[in-house]
Order: sequence, then structure tokens, then C-alpha cells
Amino acid sequence: MIEKQGENITEDEAALYDRQIRLWGLDAQKRLRASRVLVAGLCGLGAEVTKNLVLSGVKSIKMLDHRKVTQIDICANFLAPHDSLGKNIAEASKERAQILNPMVQVTADTGNIADKNDEYFTQFDVVCISRCQREHLVRINNVCNQNKILFFAGDVFGMFGYTFTDVQEHHYVEEVKEHKTVKKQDGKTQTNETTKMVKRVETFYPLSQALDVDWTTKKYASQLRRVSPAYFIMHIIMEFMSLHGRTPDPAHRKEDEVELLTIKNALMDKMNIPQEKVNNNFAGIVFGQMSPVCAIVGGILAQEIIKTVSQKDPPNNNFFFFSTLDGAGVVECVGH
Repeated sequence: MIEKQGENITEDEAALYDRQIRLWGLDAQKRLRASRVLVAGLCGLGAEVTKNLVLSGVKSIKMLDHRKVTQIDICANFLAPHDSLGKNIAEASKERAQILNPMVQVTADTGNIADKNDEYFTQFDVVCISRCQREHLVRINNVCNQNKILFFAGDVFGMFGYTFTDVQEHHYVEEVKEHKTVKKQDGKTQTNETTKMVKRVETFYPLSQALDVDWTTKKYASQLRRVSPAYFIMHIIMEFMSLHGRTPDPAHRKEDEVELLTIKNALMDKMNIPQEKVNNNFAGIVFGQMSPVCAIVGGILAQEIIKTVSQKDPPNNNFFFFSTLDGAGVVECVGH
């Protein structure tokens, strides 16, 4: 958790961030200015998050990704130039990210997140990860928990996307309006509205706990009907990535659709979830990276990071899902 106020805002920064300082205040901007952020996974989602955080005025962003720019990346990641095909995607995205805001330190790391030791993540205040297998997400989330680092994760698969937030114990300030009725001298009453700032605390839980839910227990069985199918779609895709070391590939659409449905049947049985909870149509919409979906999910993910760092509002607790099957985004609190 970022407790420090950070260094003073310079006159140039005050001029650049004038509108957002008016929106969320100088102290909130100082907290943003002091935050060191890791964005791992420079897919279309990672590019959206990076863009929004750079523009918000964080202290520094390190972009981590060992992959090469693919044709899909060129379509979804606007930070990677069209002539960067085959180059490292973190390096290719660095120049455009830096141009967005010269006052933010932007660096690239071409290493593989799976090879990074626990100590690597302790140099950051905020860790945001996409394009990562479940086992690595859980490990890094645990490291962040132990070191009081704000942890965010998310991904976009075709027309489906999700985000996850674990900021341990989040302290924030909320504006509360109060109405007080007073009696005037002439006997009439008048209602006065006042606004006061109220300190609140919200508790979050690790990803491992949010994923390993026993849906047969009384507590969760009663919630199953209300839980979005997107939660289970996320599980299915995570299992696919663990088994194959990649996301569903448009070049192997036919066989990958069959594999996704096979995983779905096995996983639903293992979790004691009725098969009809997840419509089989999901298998046809989780290929590639749709730019509009990246913009929606990436916008939400960056928004949650800004809210958490600035301590102005509570972030989504703990999942956000977007799917064209539902036609809307939904916040789900799972694992509490």
C-alpha cells in the first residue's frame, strides 16, 4: 500500500495535471506521482493500461514481456508500430508510451515473467499482469501480499475479458452527503445539505482463494445461480493456458474450440457445476484480441489502479468480467 505522499509536484506537472488535480485533489496526484508500476504482458490490454497510467502521471512504468510482436499484436496494441513485427513487444511499445507523457519514466524489460524471482516484484508499488498462466499469477499475487504491494491482473480473449484486484486492506476516503432539517424563526423548516469526508476500509483476498471455491458448500451453492458464467469461462481459459502454454489461437480455431469444450466438460464436473451454467457458444468468441474489448477492460483495470493508488474511491472487489455473451460488464465478489 502506498502511504507516502511523494515528492512535491513541480509547476510543470501542476500545469499538465491541472484538470485531474481539480478532480481528485493534490494529495491524490502526489500519491500517483510516487507510484512505481510494473505492467507485465504488452497485449492489447497491457497497452491500454499503460497508456492510461502514463497519462495519469505515475512516477515510473516498467513494461515486461519476452514475446515478439505478432500480427494480432499489431492490430490490438497501438503502442507497437506496424514495422515492429518480430521485434520484442516491450521494447517496441516503449517509444510511443514515453511520448504520451515525458514526465513519466518508461522502461522495458525483455525478460520472461516466469523466470523472475520473488525479489524482482518488491521494487514496485503496483503490479499489473496479463498474458500469464494461473500458477504464475498465484505465485506473484502471494509475493505482493507478503510485501504489501498492490496486485492487479486481467486478460482479454477475443470478445471476453476479466480483471482481478487484490490490494489486501484498502483505506480510502468517501464523500458522504448529509441532510439536516432545521427550524427557522418563522416556524418553517429548511433542509440543509452538507458534504463530509468519511474514512473507510475494505478488505480484499488473494487470487488463490478467489479461484479455489468449493461450490458444494451451503454458502457458495446459494450464490451459484447469481454468479456470472464469465467466472467459469475464465477458469476454462486458464486451464487451457496451463495445458498448452498459450492462449486459444485463431490459426487453430477448429481444434482449439474442441479442446475448450473438452476442458469445460471436465472442469464443470470437477467443480460440481451444472454444464448448462456455461453456454458452449463461449468457445467461438475467445480468439485473438478485439480492440474495443481491450479498451473497455483496459480502461476499467487502469481506473481501478488509479482509484486504489489515489485512495479516493474503493476499487472493484474483486473480479470484473466483460463478455459479448452478456452484452455488459459485471462485478463479482468471489472467495470471501
